[in-house]
Amino acid sequence: MSGSGIAKAEGRGKRSTGQDRVPFDRELESLPPELRWREWMNRIEAVIFASATPVDRATLARVVGQECNIDLIIDDIREELRGRPFELVTVAGGWQHRTKSAYAQAIRASGAETQPMAEFNQQEATVLIAISYYQPVTRGELSTMFGKEVSRDTIAGLRQAKLITSGPRSPAPGAPYTYVTTPIFLSTFGFDTLRDLPDIEMLEDSGLLNRKRMSDDADLMETRSIEDDEEE
Repeated sequence: MSGSGIAKAEGRGKRSTGQDRVPFDRELESLPPELRWREWMNRIEAVIFASATPVDRATLARVVGQECNIDLIIDDIREELRGRPFELVTVAGGWQHRTKSAYAQAIRASGAETQPMAEFNQQEATVLIAISYYQPVTRGELSTMFGKEVSRDTIAGLRQAKLITSGPRSPAPGAPYTYVTTPIFLSTFGFDTLRDLPDIEMLEDSGLLNRKRMSDDADLMETRSIEDDEEE
C-alpha cells in the first residue's frame, strides 16, 4: 500500500472512533458576559421545554458553566414569560413549562389534543388523598381510616397510574407493605413538595378522613397485644 493510502486508512480509523468530536462547551468563556448569560438561559429553557417531566437542578447544571446561578436564570426566564400564556413552575423538585390556568377554557374549546391527565373515580381519589397525608400507610390502615375495606383493585389502579408506589414494610404483625406517593403525584397536582398539600383538617371536617377512628383502632390493637403477652 502506498504512503497516501496508509494515511487515508488511518484517517478513516480516527473518524470512526469519534476521537475528533468537539466536546460540549458549558463555560462559554469565549463569549462576552451578556451573550454567555443569554445562551445559558436558552439552554435551560430548551431542556425544560423538551422534557416530559420536571427537570431538576442537577440536570440543568450539566448544560451551563460552574459560575452560572440557575435560580437567577429561572427568574429571568419567568420575567420574560410574564405576558405569555404559559409559565415556568416549580413542581416535584424541578421546573416545568405549564399553560396558565386562565387559558384552560380556550384550550378545551379548541378541541386540540393535549397530554392526557390521570383520571380517578371517587374511591381512588379519596384513597390517594389519604396516602398523601399519612404515608407510609398500609392498606389495612387505610381501611380503618375509611371504616370500610380499601380494595386491592383501588391500590392497583393508583400504582398503574404511577401516583403511588410501595414504601417500607410496616412494623405491624405480618410486616405488610406500606404505600407512598411518587414524584409523578407531585407533578400531576402541581406540588413542589408534600409540604404544599392543603391543610388536613379541612379534609377531616368534610368527613373524607377519620384520623380519630384510625387512632382508636391502633390503641385497641396495642391493648390486645399487651393482654396476650400477659397471658403468656
